[in-house]
This record gives sequence, structure tokens and C-alpha cells, in this order.
Amino acid sequence: QSSAAPAKAEASAPQAATSVEVTGGDNMKFSLTRIEAPANTDFKITLVNIGTQPKEVMGHNLVILKPGSDVNAYAAAALTAKANDYIPENLNDQVVAHTPLLGPRKSADITVNLPPGEYPYLCSFPAHAQVGMKGVLVVK
Repeated sequence: QSSAAPAKAEASAPQAATSVEVTGGDNMKFSLTRIEAPANTDFKITLVNIGTQPKEVMGHNLVILKPGSDVNAYAAAALTAKANDYIPENLNDQVVAHTPLLGPRKSADITVNLPPGEYPYLCSFPAHAQVGMKGVLVVK
């Protein structure tokens, strides 16, 4: 009888989450600064801009960079990439995935499937990462 209990508990173990929603608003903060995702599994991240200000002055995106990337250097380079929604093309080799730049009450999904590691992410709209609109995607 006691030998059946562990098997039953094992079968009801919760599955790792396969999606997460992150919000960003007029306060220039992401709702999550740490996201955990399972390795080598499709994982969906939905970014929702919950703000009210126009995209031109308070747009948000979520840019996931490769492990070891310099978030501040990327954010600085993004300042000059307005024509490309603040995604600097000369640094595309550092980008794992990104959402489009979103205006108020808009959302976008990205799906990643990554090996283990710590992937920094940020909003590349000018000044947003510098005031803390960034985090880390921990894949394990």
C-alpha cells in the first residue's frame, strides 16, 4: 500500500509552465523581472502594454538577448534605431527573439525554445532599460 503512494504523487507533479504573461505600463517597469522556462521546450511569452500613453512616447517591447550580452550596451545602441522600432540591426546577432514595439493596450507573443542558460531581456525603447525595464529569462 505505501509503495503505491509515491508513484501516485509522482504522477500528479505539476508540469512546468509553458507560457507566461508580462505586462509593461506607463511606469516603465515589467511585471516580471525573472521568468523561468523549461529547457528545449516551446515557451510562449506574451507582452501586454497596459499603459495609456501613445506608442511614440511610451512604447514597449521585449527583447531577449543571448546569455552574456550587455543589456546596457544594447539599450544604448537602440537609441539610434528608431526607424527599426529600437532594434539595432548591427546587434541582431545578440538577439534571441523580440516582440514588435507596442502601443497602449496592445499585446504580442513570442515563442522560444532554448537550451539552459540565463537570457537577459529588456525594453529597448529609449531610457526604459536604464530605469529598470529589464529582467532575466532563466532556462533550466
